[in-house]
Amino acid sequence: MKLGSLKEGGRDGTLIVVSRDLKQAVKATGIAATMQAALDDWSNSAPRLNALSDALNAGHAPGAFALDMTALAAPLPRAYEFVDGSAYLPHVERVRRARGAEVPESFYVDPLMYQATSAGFLGPRDPVVVPSEEYGIDLEAEVVVITDDVPMAVTVEQAAGHIQLVGLVNDVSLRNLIPGELAKGFGFLQSKPRSALSPVFVTPDELGDAWQGEKLHLPMRTWLNGKWFGEAECGVDMQFNFAQLVAHAAKTRPLTAGTIVGSGTIANEDTSKGASCLAEQRTVETLRDGKPSTPFLKFGDTLRIEITHEQGESIFGAIEQAIASLK
Repeated sequence: MKLGSLKEGGRDGTLIVVSRDLKQAVKATGIAATMQAALDDWSNSAPRLNALSDALNAGHAPGAFALDMTALAAPLPRAYEFVDGSAYLPHVERVRRARGAEVPESFYVDPLMYQATSAGFLGPRDPVVVPSEEYGIDLEAEVVVITDDVPMAVTVEQAAGHIQLVGLVNDVSLRNLIPGELAKGFGFLQSKPRSALSPVFVTPDELGDAWQGEKLHLPMRTWLNGKWFGEAECGVDMQFNFAQLVAHAAKTRPLTAGTIVGSGTIANEDTSKGASCLAEQRTVETLRDGKPSTPFLKFGDTLRIEITHEQGESIFGAIEQAIASLK
């Protein structure tokens, strides 16, 4: 099934079930008022939401209406936790090589992860508002999973059973602020503003054979200002799968239902497939030409992030955003 949230009913939106073709929706408030409420009681709400989804896709759900993407909030307008990994090591390796640094051996056996901004997420059509272009505005196209309640110290095998939904995120980064923050040795803060989530989250069964080994095996397609930017393969070169990332995050603490776990920017060893963030493209250019030629995003620029089935149908809907000034 596919789930989303309307921009109504308060800060946490109104839960809707969305048709497989993303054309129709129906409010699910008789089951759960919000996405978070559904996840809090997932074992009871999921079967009822699935039944409503079946009725909607069969064309006989009472109250069904045409879906307007501009009316959608993020599926989880705010979440208790967003922990973001960096599971695609080709990106890490290239960035370090560009500055003459080695990749520590621990990176190959222990996931990189940080506590990201979760107090609010942008909707799939909301602008990315930034105070200054000088901050180095970048997109990061990633896959995310959403969990139910995850006990502390779960095994990888157990963690796989706690992945209930899959979606996309544009994990916005302000690249020119990152070096100064990392130099303090205390992680990201100002360099990581609010991110945007895909129009819908989907249950893993909606992905069919594309969901194997707790990885999504489809290309991440990105466009900048209407021009193709990349289609890196999500299932290739992912050093740690989502079950491993969830288990890593839960090693010393339980995870609350509705926790979002990110893959990190999708990147492949094969650079011919393009990139999923500007920093990656700029690193490739630096290694090849001695300096980057692709600029960071400017006010007025537009971006699109989407994953489709092999037949071309959009799975999560597209994140489509413009970069806007705070002033």
